[in-house]
Amino acid sequence: MRAGVVFLVLTIVVAGGAYPLVVTGIAQLVDPYAAGGSLLRCPNGTVVGSADIAQNLSAGTLGPSLFWARPSLTDYNTTLGADSPPGPTDPALKALLNETIAYLQGGEENRSPNAPLPYWWVAPSASSVDPDLTPGAVLVQVLRVANATGLSNATVLGLVNAHITQPPLPYVGVPFVNVLELDIALLALQGRC
Repeated sequence: MRAGVVFLVLTIVVAGGAYPLVVTGIAQLVDPYAAGGSLLRCPNGTVVGSADIAQNLSAGTLGPSLFWARPSLTDYNTTLGADSPPGPTDPALKALLNETIAYLQGGEENRSPNAPLPYWWVAPSASSVDPDLTPGAVLVQVLRVANATGLSNATVLGLVNAHITQPPLPYVGVPFVNVLELDIALLALQGRC
């Protein structure tokens, strides 16, 4: 009995204390930004969120003046598990894409008539909190954001181009834009962050 209790206590100390401390220490040495949660801050130091988790900044009064992230089945709540996305005949699909539908009906899309929307802009990710969009899914929003902010199309386009991240190796992955980082830069450019 005594050996079992000693083994249990040692296991708890090692697995519950020593191991996490060692791994956290190594992570802090190797990549302190990621180990600290990849926090994104406004220029004034206010933490807005994490670069790894999408947030719905566009839900409030800033909505038209920010880039929209991918739709989320969980309303960007990381504590909820995502169900499978609704199919093409499911009425929930229309509810999920209300912002997209309103955007299309507003006639402010920066694309040719009858051109398809980028898939990443209208389809939720598997986790429902993916913070990234392809450049095409961000570029279709440039005209709307420029009109809502009063900035020139060239300024907004330059901001988008500056936030395109290329894959680490050619032909492995796709270029992407972290929408939260882009929105923070846009707000900072306007002095609102």
